[in-house]
Amino acid sequence: MLNAQVLGRPTEDNALFVTADSGQGRTRLLLDCGMNTVSTLPLAEVQQIDHLLFSHLHIDHVAGFDAFFRANFDRYSGPPGRENHIWGPPGTAQILGHRFQGYWWNHAPELRGTWRAHDVDAHEIRTFRFEAQEAFATMHAEGVRLHDSPLIGTPEVTVEALPLSHQGLCLGYVVREPERVSVDAQALKALGLKGGPWLAALKAGAGGPLDVHGEEHGADELRARLLQRQPGESLAYLTDFLLNRAEQERIAPLLSGVQTLYMEAQYAPEDADLAARHHHTTVVQGAALARAAGVTDLCLLHLSRRYRREEWAEMLTAARAIFPAVRFPEGWLEG
Repeated sequence: MLNAQVLGRPTEDNALFVTADSGQGRTRLLLDCGMNTVSTLPLAEVQQIDHLLFSHLHIDHVAGFDAFFRANFDRYSGPPGRENHIWGPPGTAQILGHRFQGYWWNHAPELRGTWRAHDVDAHEIRTFRFEAQEAFATMHAEGVRLHDSPLIGTPEVTVEALPLSHQGLCLGYVVREPERVSVDAQALKALGLKGGPWLAALKAGAGGPLDVHGEEHGADELRARLLQRQPGESLAYLTDFLLNRAEQERIAPLLSGVQTLYMEAQYAPEDADLAARHHHTTVVQGAALARAAGVTDLCLLHLSRRYRREEWAEMLTAARAIFPAVRFPEGWLEG
């Protein structure tokens, strides 16, 4: 299952912490890292984050990076450690390289951490490696791959990048669990078969004759009669981007099948001109995108400081007139 937690307070920096749990393993993702966002998580959770994904490198989305880095700078990939991966638009590796070198690394030869920064654009992904043992002094180019598949794929989750415009490239992210495959217990009983390791082989795609307690059965026929498939959970995170009619028509199909959309709510409807000028969105534009994309749930975040608390409910009401299943994160409207 996917569990998502909005970090940070209203009108302050926000981030999204996502845990994908299959029952056999977990993948933890941090989407953006604004000021004081990771401080709301236990240190042990911060140290378990597998991937940090930046939408872009404006200060309100990266200002909390030092806290994340402090918790993990010497984390290494060998057991029981984890690899350090950071994703963002072009320029991410260079900017983080400066951040890495902003400290005194007089004990660098004793360190073991390896960090990989991935610069992502609409067509390709460039990866660069930094070594703590080298005091992060060298940005090692590790190659380029086409951006024609998900950025991240683990047994628990895939992550796709969605190019957005924020007076420069900004990245949205779509997070999906794999398809869920279960056994129809009634169909199993009707066939007079008992469970066992053969069911795991069937789920894994075994073909040809399948040994079921000493008897051969056709795997394809068993799969058709016994296995039930349904989509896994999914979410999208979109923030700081231009949303006009053309962009809505481009973006909505890319959100196909997404259940929960986490999206910025920078501007009230009456400030649409300001939103367009600064490449941000209004709450009603977000609601219209949610409706066009067919998502189940819309959670608004990243509120502008220009609005008073008593105006937030009005903004929510305006959005609900277009897409009723819209909300702020839990507790934001409380005093």
